[in-house]
Amino acid sequence: MRKATMLAFILLCSTVKMSADEGMWMLKDVSRKVQSYAEAVVSIDFMGTGSLISDKGLVITNHHVAYGDIFELSSAEHNYLEDGFWARSMAEEIPIPGRHIQILQETIDVTDEVERLYENGTVRRGPMSMRRMSGIIEKKYEQETGLTASLGTYWSGSRYYVSLYKEYSDIRLVAAPPVSIGAFGGDIDNWEWPQQKCDFAMLRIYTAPDGSASEYSPENVPLHSPAHLKISDKGYRKGSKTIVIGYPGRTDRTASSSKVEYLTDVTLPIMYEVRGGQMEIIKKWMDADPSVRLKYSDYFFNMSNAQELYGGEILCYKRFGVADEKRELEKELSAWIAADKERTERWGSLLADIEKKYKAVTKAELDLNWFRETMIRGTRVQVISSRIEGAPNKFDGAKASNLKTSCAKTYEEIDLRVERDIFRYTLEQFYTHVDKSMWGSYQKELRERFGNDYDAICAELWDGSWMTDRERCSELFSKDSRIDVQLLRELQKDKLFLFFRDARYTDFNGRSRDIQGERTLLDLDKEYTKAVYQMRLEKKERQYPNANSTLRVSFGKVGGYSPKDALWCDWKSTAAGILEKHDPASHDFCLKPEWRKALEAADRGLAVDFLSDNDITGGNSGSPVLNSKGELIGLAFDGNKESLACDISFTEGYNKCINADIRFVLWTLRNYAHLDNILEEIKK
Repeated sequence: MRKATMLAFILLCSTVKMSADEGMWMLKDVSRKVQSYAEAVVSIDFMGTGSLISDKGLVITNHHVAYGDIFELSSAEHNYLEDGFWARSMAEEIPIPGRHIQILQETIDVTDEVERLYENGTVRRGPMSMRRMSGIIEKKYEQETGLTASLGTYWSGSRYYVSLYKEYSDIRLVAAPPVSIGAFGGDIDNWEWPQQKCDFAMLRIYTAPDGSASEYSPENVPLHSPAHLKISDKGYRKGSKTIVIGYPGRTDRTASSSKVEYLTDVTLPIMYEVRGGQMEIIKKWMDADPSVRLKYSDYFFNMSNAQELYGGEILCYKRFGVADEKRELEKELSAWIAADKERTERWGSLLADIEKKYKAVTKAELDLNWFRETMIRGTRVQVISSRIEGAPNKFDGAKASNLKTSCAKTYEEIDLRVERDIFRYTLEQFYTHVDKSMWGSYQKELRERFGNDYDAICAELWDGSWMTDRERCSELFSKDSRIDVQLLRELQKDKLFLFFRDARYTDFNGRSRDIQGERTLLDLDKEYTKAVYQMRLEKKERQYPNANSTLRVSFGKVGGYSPKDALWCDWKSTAAGILEKHDPASHDFCLKPEWRKALEAADRGLAVDFLSDNDITGGNSGSPVLNSKGELIGLAFDGNKESLACDISFTEGYNKCINADIRFVLWTLRNYAHLDNILEEIKK
């Protein structure tokens, strides 16, 4: 029986080599059987993935994919993040404003069409050409099909495909465990193994009564979805084959060695350091004040995820010698280019040009990145100054209303005590790291007056500013307030406003672009990808394009790994691990009494999460993990720390996909949530 199953699996995926394999393959590169599984896989606004698991439009995804929606639906009275949400009937399901779900219908190769539009001059090649091209191609296919069209570029413009989707806009929350279950371990366990998260949430797609996509209406009905995944409760074992289907965001597997070194030495360390400092400030306030935790939980969650990624990327690029790996590819590429006159004319100096230009822009890029992380991405009060700046020159009734609404929303989302501390921190980072030649005149004046006394500079700018006066802001941005052009100009005389607007992003970015010249780093990087693509094409090597938020398939198997010398990590975690980590003093590891009681009554060997070596990245969150029969056995939700070079390089033996066991999800629905209506719907 085992031999027959294995043979069926090999035949099923015969288009692609089956092994624990690098590769995010397009649907055209896999068998029709696997393509049929993809019919039940959905995109959640291209930020995450989900799966249809019933014929009534029920979608399962990760809790952290739905986190922002759960956060927006929460309030002090109904804190669904902390307490969870369980709809015990369809009538209790909550509409999620602004959320959409897309289901792929078809992908069409439009390379020849695109090239004709370039050749006949309809679209001129240049910085904005892809936007113009997308407008033409997408409009054509939307008119022809009635579907939502999205044009994608592959191998930096070597190929073009248009993806056609049915898009649904009436999406409702069905189920979500508390963060203490769905996000157990918080940012401490993020990118780590073992983890014990029950990282799932459920949504439902609704349509008009005739089955067409519709905005929310009480008259709408659940989507009739004949394509949906069967859930397996039989589990898996070490070595079991796995298929992951989803919408990975962005990778750059054809990055040059020069780009890897640039990321390692210039951009990533700055983002890691500044965001780490901001997180320390926010966490201090969150731990001290529950109202701050409620306001900042989503913001902190997203910041934490990114900050740990940046640090992990630096470590993995160095540990696994990714730049050296890229240099080996460049040796092969150089030899291939040199073997042909036409290739030499086109690409002969490409590698040298890339290396030279990355080195030339290093200083300007350091200043640019420090400025962006401190003045642009520092306190969110800065966002208000950006909105106020251009308003007087294009102000009318509608714009006044939009301005008030957007500003009021920002103030609702922040705590000015927290933002003051963040401003004080980023203020010092700005003055310490950005070359003073790039400071604005007012910024220079403040430094001359106060020297390195950043507390005094902070007090001078923050205290007394209308931008940091809660009562005045409430008056300015209330529905009844009148904001006219004269008032806006008066507001722009504020010291804090002047400080934010004194140095310009365009100045920093412009300096870098001046150094790069007409042929920018982006142009050179694209040309490098095209050269690698062409070389592999001529050598008849299997290749897949970089991820670009389109549907992809990856193949792997269940198994553990050795993260470092003398250590071995098992391939699954259990309920015993949750109880071992319980810590009443820690928000991330504190178990609710009823959850702890349920776990203590369970088999301590109850499987919770497991590892596979499927090739994934951001956007794959919530992707179904399927067995050889196409049955759902888990949900991909994370990667291990050793996999954090994956956007640039797949490191065999170390890249692991961390998955929530679907049996643990079912156990939670049955023994904790008692959500019998959903268990009945999915026939479990």
